[in-house]
Amino acid sequence: MEIAVVPATRFEDVATLIGPRKPTSNVCFCLSHRLGSAENNALRGPARAERVRQLCAEEIAPGVIAYLEGEPIGWAAVHPRSRTSFARSRRIPNLDELAVWSLWCLRVRPGYRRRGVTHHLIEGAAEYARTCGAPAVEAYPVDNGSQKVDPTMAYVGTRSMFERAGFHKAGETASVLNGFPRVLMRRDLGSR
Repeated sequence: MEIAVVPATRFEDVATLIGPRKPTSNVCFCLSHRLGSAENNALRGPARAERVRQLCAEEIAPGVIAYLEGEPIGWAAVHPRSRTSFARSRRIPNLDELAVWSLWCLRVRPGYRRRGVTHHLIEGAAEYARTCGAPAVEAYPVDNGSQKVDPTMAYVGTRSMFERAGFHKAGETASVLNGFPRVLMRRDLGSR
């Protein structure tokens, strides 16, 4: 299985992966951590899609997409932390002044799960951040031990998933998702 991960510049593929099923819906498109709450709450229906189309055309893509034989099969949101709501978060701390990037959402299409796509997405997101000059990338997964995570909440990933990808626990957070504490995981991009 030859999976390619590239910057998310094709709006149609982003919409396939994280767009709502109904174009008039006011949810998803992975905007809640990317935009301020006022703008995020004000965007309704087709205006949300148009905003994502604009993001796909910016110099820094809003994330990366995994493709298998030209078909979009996975999404990872990755962006400079300073340009996300994580920069102002009271629950997920800024550890230092390093210009890190945040990786906060992973999504694999049904039918392609349990094939290692998430690993490719994490590697592709880290590589994209590195090529854009990021010294490190952070993620904020749940620390669930061996307990099952509700699939609707699995978009943040798990601590063990990021450990396998070369991240280390860099700090605690005050954030909890699906009853599990979230931890701050970091990977230095200069060493790989």
